[in-house]
Amino acid sequence: MTLIRALSSLARPFLGQLDPEFAHTLTIKALGAVGNAMPPEPDDPRLHLSAFGLEFPNPVGLAAGFDKNAQVTQAMLGFGFGFVEAGTVTPRPQDGNPKPRIFRLKEDRAVINRLGFNNQGHAAARKRLTALQDLPGIRGINIGANKDSADRVADYVHGLKELGPLASYVTVNISSPNTPGLRGLQNKAELETLLSALVETRSNLPRQMPLLLKIAPDLDEQARADIAEVVLAKGIDGVIVSNTTIARPTTLKSSQRNEPGGLSGAPLLSPSTEVLRDMRRLTQGRITLIGVGGISSGADAYAKFQAGATLVQLYTALTFEGPALVARIKRDLLQLLERDGLNSITQVVGQSAS
Repeated sequence: MTLIRALSSLARPFLGQLDPEFAHTLTIKALGAVGNAMPPEPDDPRLHLSAFGLEFPNPVGLAAGFDKNAQVTQAMLGFGFGFVEAGTVTPRPQDGNPKPRIFRLKEDRAVINRLGFNNQGHAAARKRLTALQDLPGIRGINIGANKDSADRVADYVHGLKELGPLASYVTVNISSPNTPGLRGLQNKAELETLLSALVETRSNLPRQMPLLLKIAPDLDEQARADIAEVVLAKGIDGVIVSNTTIARPTTLKSSQRNEPGGLSGAPLLSPSTEVLRDMRRLTQGRITLIGVGGISSGADAYAKFQAGATLVQLYTALTFEGPALVARIKRDLLQLLERDGLNSITQVVGQSAS
């Protein structure tokens, strides 16, 4: 993968001048041509950890959204990610929202998207995940509901049945701001109904894969408390904190800052980390948390671990930094462990959560 990293670095300035969605499509095609890459160099044992029954070579993962259709999962693992999450995938293919729908806020190191779960559907993802079953690596799948679905709970149940047995874990995405009404599933009564159906469905599958919930950063105190109560009661294995935000910090400089959609990248680091810290408190450290939002350095990731994350994910920073960022974050983490006299990344988890 060394050559691919070098080519990626050369191509990044060119891709940065293209329409963001077209640039992403080119990137996926190029990575698809690589095929199933050779595994990366082994990670330092200090970065190894166990979470919800899985053994992670390192805690740095690729968030959902980059590989929507599970087309380049192995190629991305080859860049050194400890795990890769594909999706969001809905039962039926859908085009998503009208274009343009991705906006780079270069001055803010951020992106706004209003894609709307554009994807090729369960059948396409199932075929690709099936072909990967004998290959190494932790591959999650992120499931959602079709925009025009008459029964969104049924969509999630179908996703768990169809794709869950082929993935290392399943993430239930109810927090995208780009599907009207979807975030309503975070309300206590609706969440109880959804998670009850999914837990029951999982109990009847051949393998009891970990089940994770992805939440928004825009939740008030009561909503966070309700979600914590429900996930603890239902036996959910993990919570991903967080998805993109509909908030627009006053510090944003880009002329595109008011485009509708979800904001990700550097401006999300602080608010998403605060929600993460609160979810650690509300779940009493009993549930694995994955910290997402604004990570572009080892220090950013370290702050997520200190706030209560066991694992982290990133995506937006790759737009600006390229895939070499993954190795750099892992080097930074090792330096921070040495600075603090620690011999495992797990010793950092929750240091600043209280």
